[in-house]
Amino acid sequence: MSRQHPAAPSATASPHAAAAPVAAHRDWWRDAVIYQVYPRSFADSDGDGMGDLAGVRSRLPYLRALGVDAVWLSPFYASPQADAGYDVADYRAVDPMFGTLADADGLIRDAHAEGLKIIVDLVPNHSSDQHEWFKQALAEGPGSPLRDRYHFRPGKGARGELPPNDWESVFGGPAWTRVPDGAWYLHLFAPEQPDFNWEHPAVGDEFRSILRFWLDLGVDGFRVDVAHGLVKAEGLPDIGTRDQVRLLGSGVMPFFDQDGVHAVYREWRTVIDEYAGKEEPAGPSAPGRSRGTGGRMFVAEAWTPTVERTALYVRPDELHQAFNFQYLSTDWDAGELRRIIDRTLDAMRPVGAPATWVLSNHDVTRHATRFANPPGLGTQIRTAGDREQGLRRARAATLLMLALPGSCYLYQGEELGLPDVVDLPDEVRQDPAYFRGAGQDGFRDGCRVPIPWTRTGPSYGFGSGGSWLPQPSTWGELSVQAQQAGPGSTLELYRRALKLRRAEPCLGAGDTVEWLRVPEGVLAFRRGEFVCVANTTGESVTTRSYGRTLLSSGDEVTEADGEAKVPADTTVWWTMT
Repeated sequence: MSRQHPAAPSATASPHAAAAPVAAHRDWWRDAVIYQVYPRSFADSDGDGMGDLAGVRSRLPYLRALGVDAVWLSPFYASPQADAGYDVADYRAVDPMFGTLADADGLIRDAHAEGLKIIVDLVPNHSSDQHEWFKQALAEGPGSPLRDRYHFRPGKGARGELPPNDWESVFGGPAWTRVPDGAWYLHLFAPEQPDFNWEHPAVGDEFRSILRFWLDLGVDGFRVDVAHGLVKAEGLPDIGTRDQVRLLGSGVMPFFDQDGVHAVYREWRTVIDEYAGKEEPAGPSAPGRSRGTGGRMFVAEAWTPTVERTALYVRPDELHQAFNFQYLSTDWDAGELRRIIDRTLDAMRPVGAPATWVLSNHDVTRHATRFANPPGLGTQIRTAGDREQGLRRARAATLLMLALPGSCYLYQGEELGLPDVVDLPDEVRQDPAYFRGAGQDGFRDGCRVPIPWTRTGPSYGFGSGGSWLPQPSTWGELSVQAQQAGPGSTLELYRRALKLRRAEPCLGAGDTVEWLRVPEGVLAFRRGEFVCVANTTGESVTTRSYGRTLLSSGDEVTEADGEAKVPADTTVWWTMT
């Protein structure tokens, strides 16, 4: 049975690590740049206002030219869309709004032909309330064996009118909903997303089968949604406080980051390792970058209290990567950034896992808007802030991230410098958290507005019709078309940076940086003959010159007499050769 963790166990290896085959060579995910596609907002092939798999497929050459290594697709499974597809009714089917299973197969094949890996989202913590198991559990009533595959409980109070415990939903309100026969079921997110009971063997059997279904179709990896939430503390104990958790929180709770989740992932690792080296996709290898052995991988969405707890998910016989949310949540401050970089590398080194770095995704305010606002406001912000400052810092933060050892994740549209759309009318919002009281703010729609491809058109090239969320009038000048030929555009900065990252032998995989002495407010580190300097202050700073300038995120660096003047909120790459 599971239990609430009293302290972090050893991060060096889990008890079964010796039985796990660990690759001795570098695998592709160790230094990959992975691009997240939110399908409904990327490209619309049929003009219905909703992005789809055919639209993604048509834009693969753009992603190839951008210079990324892999594409992570947010959910496209059959779903009632109560939470943008994270409420899955059928894990082996494509929702008609996105296309068909044949479209998914074609997308995977075309991506491989372009030399791109494909990672798909997997949602194992909960299903949709329209999943056949849950519908049958309700129809059969109390005593149905299918209810054991979820968390059904009697209520408290004289007539069972109170929830079984005091847990609160991440989306606000109680984490329990009562059904007509009087029983209650657990949902850590929306009521339409009942939590699976991972103590029941049928749940594990089903998900191992789902893994094999998509691996057989050719996917290269899985992003594991709510990887920290599958196992709950024994007895589902009360917490005793309110305001228990927010969507992007990391507090210690009896329903998150329980030690029992690691047994699940050890079983999954045995499944995915069966596919290591199989069916290496055809297609051109990227210049200067090995395409690896065709290995498959997992990346965990694991919100944990510390990076040391996160490291437990990526021990040699468990998952391959875990998102670094502590880094994402760090303000644009040299001291804070250095501390979290050191802690991350120190935590990952003993388990032999690559560090990951990320600045934006579909659940947080885009970093161009976060950095436009004062520090300390969190990862969901509803004010535009200083747009010029935000973009300047976002560009600098991206160059810093791409210089760090390990793997990086990009979110669609950040290469265009897109800000969050903070002024969406309330009537168009679709984030379920927005409609539930006492929950987190629920303003995730602002980072999910369909991205612009052209200067003009009914949806700026997103599709031939409109878009499911309204786009701002400024979108045209931020479009791919508008930035294609601009030497100083954010799109061109990303392309140049990714090309250099491939070409520079000191960049990519690794687990250490050599910190250099620089003025306060500046970060500088060396990796072999490569040097990265990031000025996080609002003023120009003079440092020593480190050789030949490769790239600057902002204005030109002026150099004289062995010194360099780095502009405010700017990151510079140098080579000492």
